[in-house]
Order: sequence, then structure tokens, then C-alpha cells
Amino acid sequence: MLTSIVWVGAISAAHYKMNMESVSKWFVKPADRKLRIGFLPVTCHLTCPVTNFINQNMEGDGMFEPLKFSGWPELKESFLSGHTRATFILAPMAIALREQGVPLKIVYLGHRDGTALMVQKDSDIRSIADLRGKTVAVPNRYSNQRLLIFRALNNAGMSISDIKLIEMPPPDMPTALATKSVDAVTSGEPFMGQCELDGYGRVLYLTKDIWPNFISCVLAVHEDEIRDNPERVQKLVNGIADSGMWLEDGMDNRMAAAQFVSKKYYNQNPRLLEFVLSKPPDRVKYNNLALQKDNFEEIAELGKQSGILKGTVRFEEYVDTRFGEAAEKTKKAYRYEAAQALKDLESGGK
Repeated sequence: MLTSIVWVGAISAAHYKMNMESVSKWFVKPADRKLRIGFLPVTCHLTCPVTNFINQNMEGDGMFEPLKFSGWPELKESFLSGHTRATFILAPMAIALREQGVPLKIVYLGHRDGTALMVQKDSDIRSIADLRGKTVAVPNRYSNQRLLIFRALNNAGMSISDIKLIEMPPPDMPTALATKSVDAVTSGEPFMGQCELDGYGRVLYLTKDIWPNFISCVLAVHEDEIRDNPERVQKLVNGIADSGMWLEDGMDNRMAAAQFVSKKYYNQNPRLLEFVLSKPPDRVKYNNLALQKDNFEEIAELGKQSGILKGTVRFEEYVDTRFGEAAEKTKKAYRYEAAQALKDLESGGK
């Protein structure tokens, strides 16, 4: 009996020690651990893994800890819980969270453009007006793709009630379009490119053609992180800005990024990123990432009209322009050759 009691006590003590070690990781002062950043495997978030990979291989330090999520609910909940203190997130979702009292600030953009609306290749849908009565899938109630549909319907003299709008995770959209479960799909790349590349989808429009300089995702940071660690927030934004410049500094860089991001971060076939980063080259852009008030006021107004935003917060309440303004003054493409990136990938990288 005594032996049993001692054994149980030892096991309990070991479990306690293990649990406390695990719990302690969550209660370390934020400045004492690397900044965690949430992202999804989409081109809107591409500068996150690009920045990490380049810094790991040039400096031996990835600057921050990127965490991949499979969908918006998980990404959002991780941010709300404080597990990630920065995240790439849908612009309307960030504004809505601020309206709900979440202490966040948008500090930079993730991209420009980078979205398409795809229909079945043999579909008779040739214009926005032809969507009347059709089923269209969008990623999320708070996605800018939903606002894009709302805006396009408005311009065609239609309303959202003229179509059947459903929500669907972007990775599921290519299959839904291929099986004709829906008539049209729209999300950030590379999932729309997959529909086109695999031969069953046709582009009805690219956002660059109907909403120039379209914004889907932004980089948001907890306000306490901004207050307590402004230097590393600035370092992060500088890195994102320089990565954007690197991606715009020639097709070789884009093709290298397609390889190392697909294999090390996204777990996708590189042909998808190769396609959407080159067909055409301005399908998605990574320059002009500074925060512009008129862009966000248009998003906020459309969000209010479509019923997803209340319009209770001003631009200055959900945006902190300081970091982007500073990054814009110093940004330059990383001095990292595409050939070296591929060598680092082949050798296992960092």
C-alpha cells in the first residue's frame, strides 16, 4: 500500500511539473518570447512567410514566429485569446472586432488586389447581371470578397438579394465549383487560380479590373503589444515592407517565393503560387502597402451598407499609421538572390 501511495505521489508530482512547465509558456512576459503572428496559406498573407524565410537564411533569425491556421475562425480565436499578438486578418473583420471593443490596431497592409471571381468554364455567366438567381460562395461574412460582390451588384443595379450568397472555406471552393455545387466562387488566391489552372474554372473578373488597389487582408496587432514593444512592431512592419519590395523586384523572386513558401509554409503544390504570381504579374501586388484613409472609409461604408459593420469607430480608432509611415521612408528590397533562396530551400534552409 505504501509503495502504491509513493508511486501515485511521484506520478502526480511529475504530471504537476509537466503541466506547470506547459502553462508557464503561456504566462511569460510577451517581450520574453518571440512575437507570434497568425496567417493563412493565401497570397494575401504571403509577405509573412517570405519575411520569415529570408530573415532566417540571411540573419539566422526569423524575426517572429509565424503560425499557420486552416481557417478564419481559428485564426481569429487565437488572436482574441492572446496566443498570437499579431495577425493577418480580413480588413472588415478587424474593423468589426474594434467595434466590439477588441484592443487592436491595423498597422499595415498585406497586399493589393489578389482576388478573382470564378465561374464554371462552360457557364453562360458572362457578366455581373448574369449572376441573378445564382449561388455564389464567399469566404466569410466579414470578407472583403463579400463587399466586392455587394459593390459589383450595386454598380449593375442589383442587390445582394438577387443572388444566393453562401459562406465556404476557400480551400473547399475549387471542388465546389468543379462539381457544380455552386455557380461562382470568390476568395483570395491561390484557390481561384487553382480553378483556372485545373481547367474547370473561368475568370469572370479580377479585382484589379473592377476595384483597383483592392484590399482584402491587413496586419493587425494587439494594442498592448504596440504599447509595450513598439520597436519590435516597427521591425515587423519594416520586414513586411521590405518583403513586398523584394516580391516586386523581378519575376525570379516571385518564382523562388512560390517554391519556398509552398513547400515550407503552405503545404501546397508550388504550381499554384507560380501561376497566380505570374498570370498576369499584377494579379496580386505587394507594393503601396501604406494605410490610406480613403481606402478604409470605402470599406467601412460598404460594410455599413451591407450590414456587417455599425460605423461606430473612426479610422483613427482602428488604425495606427506610425509604423507604416516609418517603413515607407526606409523600405528597400532584401538583398537576397532568388538563386540563393532556392539553394537554401534545397539544403533544408533554416
